[in-house]
Amino acid sequence: MNILNTSSITKRYLDNVLFDQVKLTLNAGDIIGLVGRNGEGKTTLLKLLAGIESPSSGTISWQKDIEIGYLDQLPNNDEQTLVYTYLESAFEKLHHIAQQLEYFTQQMANDKAHLDTYMEQYGTLQSYYETHGGYEIDTKIRRVAHGLNITHLLDTTWGTLSGGERTKVCLAQILLQPTELLLLDEPTNHLDIKSIEWLTQYIKQYTGVVVIISHDRYFLDDITTQIIEIDQQQLHTYHGNYSYFVNEREKRILAEFEAYKTQQKKIKQMQKAIKQLRMWASQAKPPNASMFRRAKSMEKALNRIKTLEKPTLKHKQMHLDLKENTLGADKVIKMQDVSKTYDTTLIKNACMLVRKNEHVAIVGNNGTGKSTLLKMILGNVAPDKGTIKTADHLKIGYLSQHIFNDNTDDTLLETFRKEVSVTEGQARHILAQFMFYGEDVFKRIKDLSGGEKVRLRWAQIVNNDYHMLILDEPTNHLDIEAKEVIEDALADYNGTVIAVSHDRYFLNKLFHTTYLLENQRLTKFYGNYDDMKNSIDKKE
Repeated sequence: MNILNTSSITKRYLDNVLFDQVKLTLNAGDIIGLVGRNGEGKTTLLKLLAGIESPSSGTISWQKDIEIGYLDQLPNNDEQTLVYTYLESAFEKLHHIAQQLEYFTQQMANDKAHLDTYMEQYGTLQSYYETHGGYEIDTKIRRVAHGLNITHLLDTTWGTLSGGERTKVCLAQILLQPTELLLLDEPTNHLDIKSIEWLTQYIKQYTGVVVIISHDRYFLDDITTQIIEIDQQQLHTYHGNYSYFVNEREKRILAEFEAYKTQQKKIKQMQKAIKQLRMWASQAKPPNASMFRRAKSMEKALNRIKTLEKPTLKHKQMHLDLKENTLGADKVIKMQDVSKTYDTTLIKNACMLVRKNEHVAIVGNNGTGKSTLLKMILGNVAPDKGTIKTADHLKIGYLSQHIFNDNTDDTLLETFRKEVSVTEGQARHILAQFMFYGEDVFKRIKDLSGGEKVRLRWAQIVNNDYHMLILDEPTNHLDIEAKEVIEDALADYNGTVIAVSHDRYFLNKLFHTTYLLENQRLTKFYGNYDDMKNSIDKKE
């Protein structure tokens, strides 16, 4: 069933054209990943499909009476609203029917003269209410809340939620709505692996159309039936998952580049022929009118050629080169019977041995204590029980989710130079390698996006001599190209790495030792994330 069609839509902001005469058709059952470099217009396209914004030209037509669910990157709500009440608002129509049922119940008790009429109307409404799950609202809310790991937030108010919690609550509310079109902008941000896996199964069972912006390659690989890429103002559709897209995109760009070179060669040949004909015609005695006509005809043909845009084979990206600072000791971290309790016990009798040059991943659901474990290794938090020993003279580079003070007025340049002793000119040169150009270096830390903060911290890490890196969600907020740069750098890095991440693609590519923190216990597995999961599945 056709859900949505666009006809030659163009979208521009002042002189900046995002899309130019693009067409798009969405059909029931499509699960589409929307990809492209930051700034290409992915979020704008979602807003067009949601009807929040209008195209500069062209038309968008939706299925009649379509219900659309749109997850914004910056959700907002009344500060005093209870989370449970907000989730209940997804069932507004059913709540209205429940009020009507209550009205007819009172009328049947008080107006016997019209009892049959009231009973008939009550029966119709009651049948609809039951069929559409009116008696299961609480069950549905708690099932989705459990899947997204927000059950503990149901009795809290919106104003007390963090940004990440607000996004998860909004996602839950959208999934509870009766929609035919789901438009999700980075839905896996702030979700742990278990919640991402639950969302994956939910989307696979969804009967409408889903369009997703995501930088989670494992997630895109698992769910998408199509990838739509925004590139140089055009949409390119690939009928497959993300891995299929990567291969086919390379073929497309190479084919386009060959077509561009062939056309340019043809244009130069035609231009040369036109010039030659005119020269011969003018040199003839008398001037050759026939040659002038042939030159004119060839020139018209040249003007009719639609010039192909030169495809970009390689975009600008971060330059990240990690160098190991040699450490003599073989045992870098030794943790023995470590426990930690705050309001509840997070970690109990944890043991870990990390050797020189080893790359170790720590995984687990949100709230299990992964970041606390890292802080104990760093010495920022003391264990309640047990010991943690580190190699002598060990220098650790730490990338945290909250490494910078968001209230500071310090500039990006000033913050970088606090960690790296270089001149301003040298600093600006280094920062340019991390995509900070010109006036970017004078941005205030409090005004930086999440991705900019991560890139800044990587710039500091690369330009210090560390024996070991401790990374807490090192790919968060980054686009796919930036993630690939980091992965390639870490793959070539011979130093020791401990990383906490929910990025399954990242975990599978780089780590051959995986620790699972679950139910207060830290369990070691040999292999990457998928190896760990397979090992657990076999035991069950």
